[in-house]
Amino acid sequence: MGRSDASELAQQLALRMAEYLRRSGLTVGAHLAEQQFADALKVSRTPVRRALAVLADMGVVVQEPNRGYFLRKIPAASVRPALAEGTGLSEERYLRIADDRLAGRIEDHVTETALMRRYAMPRRELQRVLHRMEKEGWVERKPGHGWMFAALPDSVEAHAQSYRFRMMFEPAALLEPGFRLVDSEVKRIRRDQQMLLDGGVHRLSRARLFELGSDFHNTVIGFSNNRFMIDAIQRVNAMRRLLEYRAHYDRERITGQCREHLHLLDLLEQGSRREAAEFMRKHLDVVREQKTGGGRSGNDALNTVTAQL
Repeated sequence: MGRSDASELAQQLALRMAEYLRRSGLTVGAHLAEQQFADALKVSRTPVRRALAVLADMGVVVQEPNRGYFLRKIPAASVRPALAEGTGLSEERYLRIADDRLAGRIEDHVTETALMRRYAMPRRELQRVLHRMEKEGWVERKPGHGWMFAALPDSVEAHAQSYRFRMMFEPAALLEPGFRLVDSEVKRIRRDQQMLLDGGVHRLSRARLFELGSDFHNTVIGFSNNRFMIDAIQRVNAMRRLLEYRAHYDRERITGQCREHLHLLDLLEQGSRREAAEFMRKHLDVVREQKTGGGRSGNDALNTVTAQL
């Protein structure tokens, strides 16, 4: 493995470790053992050691002689794109493959050799891209040789169906008897949305914008403590991922959605769950109309919701 490959792998693991730290509940000053990350992320200690050095360079952790690493600060959501998008060529090629697949320019069954030739990619980089796609659920390795893409529904109708489905169960999740806010998680997703409003929406990739949006909804639905609803939102978002990557991103419109997310959190923290449920339904309806062109214009629909903010 070349030095550049090792460096990129360390950065990718550092992203996972930063996310783990954000969710772990650890406080500043906590000792960070290599084995702790190795067990949590199912890797060996050697790559963990390299990734800790990356986090130290970023100021997230600090190394003390003969004592190891300690948490210096809780990593912000913006840490992740700062690392992940440093390899812009890989991101560009990833999105090209996604666009070609959605446009029907790639067959269901492909070989690495054919993709390497088509996109002028070295094998190791292509394999990283394919492994990312495999993790996201839209390609899988064939037994023995090659890769197989998942069948994709029509994008416009799939968008409409997914949002109509979400309009039924996401508001209902807010009214579940077991619904309980988790303060640390509320603070985390509030920070993420505020980061986007503070300029992140204009800096981050389409993929990262999708991740932050879906993470917001996954987290809020998770407060329902209803395993079927939690499973439903995860499955819907997995299906939507490719469709969202290909969609035109109006970043100003996303800014409005971030404000709506923050307003929804305000309602939930005030204990106004019924009002929050109705607001969630309208919020999803607006986004559905914006992305599928159904019924009223997106601007008219957006005014209906934002007038309440």
